[in-house]
This record gives sequence, C-alpha cells and structure tokens, in this order.
Amino acid sequence: MGETEEEKDQAGKLFENFIQASTCKGTLQSFNLLCRLLDLDPQDHETFYCSLKTRLTSWRAKALWTKLDKRTCHKEYKKGQACVGTKCLIIGGGPCGLRTAIELALLGAKVVVIEKRDTFSRNNVLHLWPYTIHDLKGLGAKKFYGKFCAGAIDHISIRQLQLMLLKIALLAAVEFHVNVEFVKLLEPPENQENDGPGWRAEIRPADHPVANIDFDVVVGADGRRNTLEGFKRKEFRGKLAIAITANFVNGNTTAEAKVEEISGVAFIFNQKFFLDLKEETGIDLENIVYYKDNTHYFVMTAKKQSLLDKGVIIHDYIDTEMLLSSTNVNQEALLGYAREAADFGTNYQLPTLDFAINACGQPDVAMFDFTSMYASENAALVRECFGRQLLVALVGDSLLEPFWPMGTGCARGFLAAFDSAWMVKRWAEGMTPLEVLAERESLYRILPQTTTENIAKNFEQYTIDPGTRYPNLISTCVRQNQVRHLYINGELPVKSCSLERNGTIRRPVNLARRESEIRPGRLLTWCQKQTEGYRNVNVTDLTTSWQSGLALCALIHRFRSHLIEFDSLNEEDSANNLQLACDLAEREFGIRPFATGKEMAADQEPDKTGMVTYLSKFYELFRGTPLPVSGTPHTPHPIPPQTDLTPDEKKLEDTDPTYKRRRKSASCVGEERGVKENKVRSMASQLLSKFEESNPSFTLRRQVRTTKICPPFPIIRTLSVYINNYYSDTFIRQGICGTVLRVQLFPADACSLSLCLMVCVLQKKAQTQNARAFHNKSIKEKAVHLRVLFSEDGSLRREFPGSGDKCHSCQKRVYVVERISAEGLYFHRECFRCDTCGAALRQGGHAFDSEQGKLYCKLHFTQRKNGMNHRRTFNSHLVIILDHSIIHLLLSF
Repeated sequence: MGETEEEKDQAGKLFENFIQASTCKGTLQSFNLLCRLLDLDPQDHETFYCSLKTRLTSWRAKALWTKLDKRTCHKEYKKGQACVGTKCLIIGGGPCGLRTAIELALLGAKVVVIEKRDTFSRNNVLHLWPYTIHDLKGLGAKKFYGKFCAGAIDHISIRQLQLMLLKIALLAAVEFHVNVEFVKLLEPPENQENDGPGWRAEIRPADHPVANIDFDVVVGADGRRNTLEGFKRKEFRGKLAIAITANFVNGNTTAEAKVEEISGVAFIFNQKFFLDLKEETGIDLENIVYYKDNTHYFVMTAKKQSLLDKGVIIHDYIDTEMLLSSTNVNQEALLGYAREAADFGTNYQLPTLDFAINACGQPDVAMFDFTSMYASENAALVRECFGRQLLVALVGDSLLEPFWPMGTGCARGFLAAFDSAWMVKRWAEGMTPLEVLAERESLYRILPQTTTENIAKNFEQYTIDPGTRYPNLISTCVRQNQVRHLYINGELPVKSCSLERNGTIRRPVNLARRESEIRPGRLLTWCQKQTEGYRNVNVTDLTTSWQSGLALCALIHRFRSHLIEFDSLNEEDSANNLQLACDLAEREFGIRPFATGKEMAADQEPDKTGMVTYLSKFYELFRGTPLPVSGTPHTPHPIPPQTDLTPDEKKLEDTDPTYKRRRKSASCVGEERGVKENKVRSMASQLLSKFEESNPSFTLRRQVRTTKICPPFPIIRTLSVYINNYYSDTFIRQGICGTVLRVQLFPADACSLSLCLMVCVLQKKAQTQNARAFHNKSIKEKAVHLRVLFSEDGSLRREFPGSGDKCHSCQKRVYVVERISAEGLYFHRECFRCDTCGAALRQGGHAFDSEQGKLYCKLHFTQRKNGMNHRRTFNSHLVIILDHSIIHLLLSF
C-alpha cells in the first residue's frame, strides 16, 4: 500500500505540473510523463479518458472530472459512441481547431491535430461573448486558469486560451503533433482492395507517423492561408483601415492593476478624447481598445495621414501592400507611435511601457491592413475517389474572417466548430453526402448573421445540435440540388458558384455587398471602351488617368452628350473639369462624389478605393443603356420597343454585347414572364410608395398633377388659354373663387366655351384610360413608357435632392449626429419647432403641412386646419357663369 500511495502522490504532482504548465512544450512533456507513470496509451482513444479518471483521484482532478462528465452526458455524444470508427485530421492548433477537436473526441472519433509551430506565442487578446465564457467554464477553464473571466472580465489572450484548450484536448485523447506541416491531400491508389490505403495527408516531415493514417474527415483550421483545395473565397473590401496592435509587459503591480481598461471607444462616441489626443500628440485614431491580461494589450485603428505625418509610413502608395510593406515602415517611429497612444489612452498611469517580446525576439508591435476580409463560398465538400469518400470542412478564420472591432472571431469560430462536429455526427450516422452538405451549408448561411442578441439565451442547453443554439432554425434552406457541385467524385462536372447564385438562398447583408462584385479589371475595361476616341483621354488605370477631369466628363458625355460641351473643356483646368463632372453626376444621376474637384486634382494620386467605388456607380447606372445612334444629334432619346428597330439600331443590337446579354437572359425567362411580371409589378409599386413616403422631396416629372384641396388647375389653365386666344375681343373679366370660374361672354359664344370644357373633361378621361392601359403593359413596355414619361427631350432625368443632407427648414447642411428625420425630411434639432408658436417639437408629437412644408404643434395645426377648411371648399363641380346663363358640369377626378 505504501508504494501505491507513493504512486498516487507522484501522479498527483505530475498532474499538478500539467495543470500549471505555461508553454506548449511544457504541457506536452508533463502530459507524456503522466501517461508513462500511469502506464496509459493516449492513442487508445476509446478507453483513455475512463482509465485516466480512475487513476487520478486528487481533489483537483476530481473537480475537473465532474465538469467534463457533465459535458459528456449530452445525449448527442451517445456516451462517446456517436462517431466510433471515424478518423479525423485537424489542420492547425489554434483555438477553433482545438475546440473542434474536443467535440469530435467527445463524439468518439479518433482525432489528430497537426501544428507547424511548437510554441504558443500570440499575446493578442480575444473578446469573448457570454456563451463562449459559459462554454469554456463548462469545460473546466477555471481549473487551468483561475483568473479566467473573473468578475466583469470578458477577454483572454490567445496564448492562454490555446493552452487551456490543448490541455482539455489531451485529456479527451486527442493526438497533438507539433512541427508538422500539411502539404496536400493524397488520393487513394487505383486498383486496391477494400483494406488498402484510403485518403491520406502529405505532410512535412514525410516520415512522420501521421502520414500513414487513413482519414475519413479533414478539417482546415489553419487561418486565412487555408491550404485545402476546393474552397473559393470571396473578398469584401471596405474603406482603407490600418490597425496597430501593441503588447506591453504586465508586471502585475498594484499601480498597473488600478489602470482602467478601455473596452472599446470610437471617435463618434467620444470625440473630445480623440481630438485631445490629436492636439497633444499628433496621433489621429478612429478607435482604440485596451485589455489587461498577461500583457497590456492595445489595438487601435490609425488614419493614414497621421501615420505619414508621424513618419511611421515613409512614402504614400495607393497599393496597400506597398504602403504597409516592411521597407516602407519606420519601425522605431511605429514603436513611438504605439507607446504615445497607449500612454495617453491610460492617462499616463502605467508606470512603465516596455514592449513584450514576440516569438521572433522583436517588440510585439504590428501594423496590418484589414480593408479586405475573406469568407469561403462554402463550408464543406465531399471528395470521392475509387469508392473512398472524404468529408472536408473549414472552421475559424479559414471559413469566415472576423471584423476584429466587433469581437466576433472566437464566438463565431466556436459556433462553426459545433456545426462541423454536428456534420461529422450526421456523416457517421449514414446520411447521404448531399444531405450532409445541404444541412451544413444551411447552417453556414446563419453564421455571418449571428450576434449576441439573436442566438439562444439559455446557454445551459447548448449542445452541438444547432437547434439548441439558433432560434427559429431552418436547416433545409439549401436544397440538395444546390450542393451537387460540392460532391466531387471525378464523374460529375463541378459547377462553380451555383450555391451563391441560387435565388432561393437568402444571403446575409454583410455577404452581399454589390461593389465587391464589380472587379476593378472589368471596370477599367468598361471605362476604356466608353471613353475611347475622346480628345486627350487615355484611361490606363483607375486613379491618375482621371485626374484631369476629361475622362470623367467624357464618360458622362458618352451617354448624356447634351449635358456637357466636351470640345470646350480645357485640359489644364483639371479642378473645374472634375467639379463640373461631379456636380452633374450628383444633380442628374444622384451619384455623390467622395471628394471635391479641387481635392481630387490636388492629390498626387486619387484614392483608388474611392475612385473604384465612385466609377462603379456609373457602371451600374449606364451598363444597360444603349449608346446614341451615330449621326444623330446629341439629344438622347428613349429606347424604342424591340419590335420597331431601324436597320441602324438592328446593327447596333447585333454588335453591342449589352443587347446580346439582354436577348440571352430574355430567352431564359420568357416562359415564366407572365407569372413573374405580376410579382415584379407588385414589388415595384410597394417600393415606389415607400420611397415616396420617406422622400417627399423626390419627384418624378409627370404629365398631370392633382391635389385634394385645390381646383382643377390644368382645366382652368386650358380654358384661360382658350379664352385669351379666341375671345380676346369679348373677354371682360376672369376670376377664380374656390372652384368657380367666372367669365362674362356674349351668349353666342357659350356653346364654343362649353365645347372647350367638354374637351378638357374628355382629355382627363383619356388620361385615366391611359393609366389603366399602363398597368396592363409588360415590364419592358413599362420601362420604355416610363423612360419617356420621366424625361425631358427624351433623356432620363430625375430630380434628386441637392448636394449632401440639408435641413428642410433652414436649408443648411445637417450632419448625422445633429439631425432629426421626420416625414422623410431632415431637420436640425433646433429647427424642429412649431412654425406658429416656436415651441420645440418631439417626434411623434408634431404635425406637418405637406403643402407649405411647415411643422406645427398639434394645437396650432388643428386651429389652422379648421380655419383653412372654413375658407376652402372643394367641389367636384365646375360652374361657369355666362352672363345670366349657367352651365353646370360634373367632372370626374
């Protein structure tokens, strides 16, 4: 018994060393020593956990087993038998890869994780959602790291999180191999028997034991550089954003403990802080975050001009890679920049700001660009070769790159890990490949939309079953026929992008940015074609070629030649050329410029991102518009119906790719046009009504306008003209009182005047009939009709609001933070007052006179309305008094 007690004590000490290990190597070494002492084989994954639990009986071990046993009791794991016989390879030992490995191990699968590094050196701190904290605590996180999320702390360093997850994974019998790099997947050899080798991984070093294991599932968790083939990525570009991360040594002193964290502050919410920072240090930031963990961790978004002014960036380049390349960054200036920002952000309370050292032995400061983010088009696929199937999936940043200021990386990464584990469970249960893929892609559509607000709030019920995590889950929104291209067996052709383009999938907003679909190369080609042949215009790029303003003017002149006299433009006057083009684009097409003409002309090279976004709006507006036929005046004209094409237009249609694309798409949907037109018409009507409600200032030029309280002025004007033209000698007096038109004429002329009035009535009825006929037209015929109706001289022209957002009352510019939106208009807060008494109004407690465009309080609006009703009476009868003869006609409106 003495030896047994001694072994228990020794095992307890080794287990304590394993718990307290602070490095990757130290953790693996202490775990191997523990297994040797207890004579346990970690590769015996089916019985390892139970054997370890019976051999380690210290109080700390028992507390940990209680936590883990509660987790393994979930019915989805089927007591560790759900995925028995399934072999899984995880590429990458980051937090998401390890979290996936733990779930697969609890399902009973044999799990192997390979990591090309042998250290956990990332000091950066992750923000944790409440469910993530609850999940990690349920795995025993506080047993490994006592300070984990104590109190209101909701963050942890990546290094500490990796260590915790590694220790849990090792206890769950996950094999973890360091200094092993994945190269590619190896297909099973041809002409083999059933017991021959299956899908394997080519790795470095090639003689590693992992190279001889056949796998059923491979999960890519190696971050943005994903090395697995078959996963296309989409890029989402935004405005240039430069982030700086800095880690300072945390001495854990009393003074350091008193410094308050900055959980995240942006310029718009605390302008004084950022303005004071700029005035005192010259550092111009958009936001800043400060967390205390193993290090003092700062992350901030810096403005490019500030970095140039402080000498951090040596030369200004349009290309982001060149801008932030190591040769163009002054490292000493970068260190000073980060130290100054951290010092000011903590109100100079940190006693020392010594930089922590990264894995390369350098100060742990980094500057990177997160203008572009990537997401995989699909979350999983199945490969089949010679009868052997392989399920391939992605998790973490390989699947969906996070937008770091929102702190979504770890939370969505863990959700993807649970979804992938559920997919492997369904795969092991015998579901068909297409069923597995359809369900996984349905869950992937939900992932980018998840926030702390729209996931289930009962964290205690969370399991790998997605129904416990996603409220109102529809796991069949992607059909099996939509994922056929993800089942690759060497026989069926792979159809690219069919999953993304299927109209039945409701894609999240943040994955549907239209600008990202316009490739700069395609945009450049289109611009070159449209500006070809213009004097002094040679478009070779999307920046410097537009600086003279001639190219932009040529682009507008190409489609709306009556707006610009191109031959009169002076190439030397670039500022005026650019301003002219920008003003016309804003006034005529509603395309707002990203800078003034002077600013664009003064820059050495315009901002590429801004120019691409600006030009893409012209591309979207004009790409479906045919060019004016050569030899005709520069006055644009409406597109004629397809059935009445002239020979010149027919020739243009045959050569213009726009017409070809239209014919092709029309032939594809022709059979369903009758069914779809009603739906399109209904949607268009709803959209127009909503737009007019929210934007009363937006008007379309129409042929007839009618109001409820005004007389029928078109008829009165018609009569007035008629009387002045034909009865000038007998015309005595004309006056309008309410709805009565009083004229004095000789009785002999009464019949002629009555006839004129009847013509007006018939014209009104004809307009009503035309409106009814319009609703019965096809979509294409409506487009032609509207093009004429909304234009002057045949040109498509709409009245857009003026430059910028203006206050409806004072007509001065109003900014977002100081405006009130009411009746589809914008007001300054101080202008939102009653026009009669001047009292300040609140939204919902005001009244608006749409005729005069004035605001009133409820009291004065009621008084004014009663007074107007007393003075105004509207009757749908028009009375004409001819001397003592009265013609009384009923008009229909």
